[in-house]
Amino acid sequence: MIPKVFREVIDLGDGREISIETGKLAKQAHGSVVVQSGKCMLLCTVVSNYKQSDVDFLPLTVDYREKFAAAGRYPGGFFKREARPSDGEVLTMRLVDRVLRPLFPKDYHAETQVMIQLMSHDDDVMPDAMAGLAASAAIQLSDFPFECAISEARVGRVNGEFIINPTRAQLEESDIDMMIGASADSVMMVEGEMDEISEEEMTEAIKFAHEAIKVQCAAQLRLAEAFGKKETREYDPEREDADLEKKVYDMAYDKVYAVAKAGSAKHERSTAFGEIKEEITATFSEEELEDFGDLVSKYYRKAEKAAVRDLTLNEGLRLDGRKTDEIRPIWCEVDYLPSTHGSSIFTRGETQALATVTLGTSREANQIDMPSFEGEERFYLHYNFPPFSTGEARPIRGTSRREVGHGNLAQRALKGMVPDDCPYTVRVVSEVLESNGSSSMATVCAGTMAIMDAGVQLEKPVSGIAMGLISDADSGKYAVLSDILGDEDHLGDMDFKVTGTADGITACQMDIKVKGLSYEILVNALQQARDGRLHILEKLTDTIATPNSDVKAHAPKMITRTIPGDYIGALIGPGGKVIQELQKETNTTIVINEDPVTEEGIVEILGTDQEGIDAVLAKIDSITFKPEKGSIYEVKVVKMLDFGAVVEYTEAPGNEVLLHISELAWERTDNVSDVVKMGEILDVKYFGIDPKTRKDKVSRKAILPKPEGYVARPPRDDKRSGGRDNRGRDNRKPREDRKPREDK
Repeated sequence: MIPKVFREVIDLGDGREISIETGKLAKQAHGSVVVQSGKCMLLCTVVSNYKQSDVDFLPLTVDYREKFAAAGRYPGGFFKREARPSDGEVLTMRLVDRVLRPLFPKDYHAETQVMIQLMSHDDDVMPDAMAGLAASAAIQLSDFPFECAISEARVGRVNGEFIINPTRAQLEESDIDMMIGASADSVMMVEGEMDEISEEEMTEAIKFAHEAIKVQCAAQLRLAEAFGKKETREYDPEREDADLEKKVYDMAYDKVYAVAKAGSAKHERSTAFGEIKEEITATFSEEELEDFGDLVSKYYRKAEKAAVRDLTLNEGLRLDGRKTDEIRPIWCEVDYLPSTHGSSIFTRGETQALATVTLGTSREANQIDMPSFEGEERFYLHYNFPPFSTGEARPIRGTSRREVGHGNLAQRALKGMVPDDCPYTVRVVSEVLESNGSSSMATVCAGTMAIMDAGVQLEKPVSGIAMGLISDADSGKYAVLSDILGDEDHLGDMDFKVTGTADGITACQMDIKVKGLSYEILVNALQQARDGRLHILEKLTDTIATPNSDVKAHAPKMITRTIPGDYIGALIGPGGKVIQELQKETNTTIVINEDPVTEEGIVEILGTDQEGIDAVLAKIDSITFKPEKGSIYEVKVVKMLDFGAVVEYTEAPGNEVLLHISELAWERTDNVSDVVKMGEILDVKYFGIDPKTRKDKVSRKAILPKPEGYVARPPRDDKRSGGRDNRGRDNRKPREDRKPREDK
């Protein structure tokens, strides 16, 4: 039976469109859609168990995978099968998860899975921009308890004009690359990188994307209506007790407020809050705690959150005693690790990051091999968040999605300031040693200093700050918090991180938790973030004002040399013999790449010893040396022969040519040693290829004055010699169709 297919189309302008289709594929899933733009097709399925899990959170899994068959390619590796997700796939999962998760009811704890798969790829369509749309559309067709339709869109700006879901080619010309997640009513998530734009420009980009998202949300609702929207499923909600909530609130609120107002460090504050909770718990019997102890804990946390928020809104004070716009004390240090190519420590309050920089050749570039994108990164940043940084002991099971996301944010913040002509591959690693509030922004600051300490000529230093927002819709009060603590992260209405130079924003990440946040508040928050960012930037530049003029003595120096493509083979040698021996002799690393446009060879020479680098350069000069006809060159006699001297160009050691005995002097020369000696330095003139010998011809006598009364010898009689000279060579001119022999 032919399935009935339901379809909605979204017009993106410029002849582009996105279609959402259901009814053909994966019908046993609780919701499934195919989202298509051009030849790019995403299949999204959603399933949620009908039984609640025994956990106090939503066990939501968002999985995004790109199938290599979608691009007509084989996976790399031995098994030729897709394996663990790439960093790019993980970043897309995070973008979708951050928008979906807050829209499920807080008491909905059923195992839920959202699977998005790239099934067909189009080089002109970036699939991650449609992943959020696909996920929400599939959920709208299900019976999940989900608040409202959402979507995500990428916004770029080329020549001052905003573009929704730009192509990769357009994105390369864009000064903005932002992903915005929103419902029809509210912006919920922003993440991206920018080319030092202003806070107002960033807000305009968000507004532009939101208008497009409203259209996409409306299309989802039309599709669900046509398909037949299912009734929302019933589920067992969490138990509530209004009387118990009021009782716990009354016992906890004032005490928490007093502790919060006192302003204390993280450990002291946690201990004090724990004691308040224990006092409240002690008022209940063991039987009561066994019955509703979980509710007591829940209502205590609710009262604690209310007290801390009220303290900030009413008195402008925060948990550690700071004012809303105050930054914690900062201290910095560079060149801390003696053996790394660059290092720094950035400490802000109880957050600390130790950053290292390693310099390498293009061989060390980070290779990206995804169905939707193949390329490499010459600048990349890795972020590590060990459990001891928060005083915890927990299993370490590989790199977490959070670590991938935080590292990518810091990388995007810094990469625009690494100059295009930087010869090195630059790897930055941030080790978070303490964490109580935005270790990702500490990573940006530590990374900036470590890069400058390594001698990489960073165009401008970059700093970052994490901000929070507490608002009350009823009273209209709100407070923007600069440099938030870990405890302030979860109790606020907006968590946003902003990085930039003194001249503008380079990256951002925002999670907005309240509906209908006004753009006026957003702009005010961004302006306060700018003030804090510039304060932190001043601390960085007080520590290291400008990049070091050169790399460290133990760090490798990089020299790049371009050679004609015809000489690449000669430099490599048969089976790599020449380049391998040269690397061994000079203790350097040599990498040769061919420019696909000019077909020239780009030679990278990496070494710690300048003498070794100079030796490589000399060898390259020798291999690629090509004398110009009519020019005079200095040569050294390296071999004496009966019929001349073999000389070597001093500017290209190894390049030898025969200086024939007849070209030594105007006078007749019987013995070569009468004119030149072994090791003697002299000048010769280059005449190009001799038509008789078909070899390079040089002459010493050509640059000497003729002796007075000199008479050239008459030419030999061809009849007597039979047309041959005394060397037995044919004196006839070479035929025009005869090709000169190439030197071996």
